[in-house]
Amino acid sequence: MDKEGPANKFSLEELDKQLGDTFWAPIDVAHINDWVLRISAVKGEYHWHQHNDDEFFLIYKGAIVIDTENGPISLKEGEVAVIPKGMKHKPRAAERAVVLVLEPARVKSRGD
Repeated sequence: MDKEGPANKFSLEELDKQLGDTFWAPIDVAHINDWVLRISAVKGEYHWHQHNDDEFFLIYKGAIVIDTENGPISLKEGEVAVIPKGMKHKPRAAERAVVLVLEPARVKSRGD
């Protein structure tokens, strides 16, 4: 079975360098069907928000806390969490962290 175009390969290290110290400004890494994988450098607090779909977080570097209406979720490098659709949440990081988020492509990349 022939596939159109080459497969894509991404370097998280290179994407991390590209992010620099620009916080809360995601870069779209890859589109996967109707979903998108985004990478962001984060530091400080983001605002409370919610989505109409689940949201998957993977911590590439550093550590974050995702405050939720059910309590905080602490995540460090290599850990993941899924925030269920409709759950109010607010990510925060005391120091620079790099986070990969998988969410539907229709979701605005800066929250709701």
